[in-house]
Amino acid sequence: MKLAVYNVENLFDRAKAMNLDSWEEGRPVLEKFAELNGLLGEIDYTQSDKNRMVELMHDLGLAKSDTGPFVILRRNRGGLLRRPTTGGIVIDANGRADWVGSLELRDAPVNEHAMRNTARVIMDLEADVLGVVEAESRPVLSAFNTEILPALGGQPFRHVMLIDGNDERGIDVGLMSRKGYPIGTLRSHVDDCLPNGQPVFSRDCAQFEVTTPSGARLLVLVNHLKSKGYGGTAASNAKRKAQAERIAEIYKTLTDNGAQHIAIIGDLNDTPASAPLKPLLSDTDLQDIFTHPAFDNGGWPGTYDLCNEINKIDYLLLSPDLFDRVQAGGLCRKGMWPGSRPRRWEPYAEVGRKADAASDHAAIWAEIDI
Repeated sequence: MKLAVYNVENLFDRAKAMNLDSWEEGRPVLEKFAELNGLLGEIDYTQSDKNRMVELMHDLGLAKSDTGPFVILRRNRGGLLRRPTTGGIVIDANGRADWVGSLELRDAPVNEHAMRNTARVIMDLEADVLGVVEAESRPVLSAFNTEILPALGGQPFRHVMLIDGNDERGIDVGLMSRKGYPIGTLRSHVDDCLPNGQPVFSRDCAQFEVTTPSGARLLVLVNHLKSKGYGGTAASNAKRKAQAERIAEIYKTLTDNGAQHIAIIGDLNDTPASAPLKPLLSDTDLQDIFTHPAFDNGGWPGTYDLCNEINKIDYLLLSPDLFDRVQAGGLCRKGMWPGSRPRRWEPYAEVGRKADAASDHAAIWAEIDI
């Protein structure tokens, strides 16, 4: 069986603020969006809250309209605000119960070349079971599977599953598998909470049970942990550590109940020696495929951007029984921008510029005798 994981960075549409030339351009928009969304969700609005809402709405381009360059304010019922003819914004609502609606990020189509290169990576992986990170929704993932893969000569997966997570930007985690590898029991952890009542997982720790042709039961937990680039460093690290701790707890529960074949895969957004990932990488018996003698890193230690050591943020972690069954492993970087001076790897011919790259992430795979 070939198991793989790939951060596709959206398939058809992506939030416009995440589609800019650099993360630093989009980051302020995403941070202001999150702050305004948080304030709008408060039960009671103080005058200070209202003043800050007005500031954020101006910054997000909502001063004259409910549609800004990157966000949309949907007002279905109730009176949230007025825009007097004399100018400005007046918040009339005194709390979330006074109006019905939502604040949403605007989407923009993904570059067509990037989309097709994403399909090429998935085709070249030839995975039997593929964990997918940053897919918009199950209908989108299914459409990509049945429309784009065959259009390029690829074979669609038999099973496609994705459970909506906690992220409002449409970046969820899912699983695709071939005929003979049916997806059985699913479990979501979107409702797992921290002591303060906030969700543990920024997206989800989606748990899929897959049966192999030999009858073996494989448990695959697909993850996408808190990013370093969004929010303060201390808060991001604390969130990621809490997520790693919770995954370790879930893993222990599974092994205590007799599960032997467990894979924890995805974009963990931190390096192997980082403190936030220690509860998962050091305090469990999970083993990183990168450490297996049969694994080939292609000459570079990382999985993201230019794949330096500090860019090792994607993982395929295996329980001891699975790790012992590994026959080969490696990465597919053909869909990534290789740099230019000099090129670090040979990409697809269609990756003529950075914008055409399928993703900033490499896909990771492992051949496992199970």
